[in-house]
Amino acid sequence: MGFFIAQVLAGLANASALFLVASGLSLIFGVTRIVNFAHGSLYMLGAYIAWSMMQILTGAVGFWASVAIAGIATGLIGMAIEMTILRRVYQAPELFQLVATFGVILVIQDAALLTWGAEDLLGPRAPGLAGAIAIMGQKVPKYDLALIAIMPVTGALLWYLMARTRIGILVRAATQDREM
Repeated sequence: MGFFIAQVLAGLANASALFLVASGLSLIFGVTRIVNFAHGSLYMLGAYIAWSMMQILTGAVGFWASVAIAGIATGLIGMAIEMTILRRVYQAPELFQLVATFGVILVIQDAALLTWGAEDLLGPRAPGLAGAIAIMGQKVPKYDLALIAIMPVTGALLWYLMARTRIGILVRAATQDREM
């Protein structure tokens, strides 16, 4: 039974990580009506930027500062892609939109390969989340348990943002009328 529980928790942790990526993709598609193939590549780029910053900024504060800097940098890169490439294909047929975002994937992947190389780069775990906890005789990583706990909170905050704030109302209005 312990093995089954450990596998369920591992599945929930993976689902929690995918929820984060999928919620961003859903928001972008809702507003722009473009299936952004490059969404995952931007996540990869953010991870590489965070890893690079962690080489400079060390310790717990450095870890969280690196994550914040990577998020801001990736957001700015995403804005630049939207302003320079995606705006030009909003009215184009869907095939052109897909080709444009696929081209962005190729550029980001090649830039990452040129900058960071082909070897896997492993960063540190979030401070306090290294190691595992025994649940029914099976070790479950603390990081997985944190993901499982954080994602419902993130989902609730995202719902609150979209349903109860002015920004959410504007985003929902933009999904209905992009020209707004």
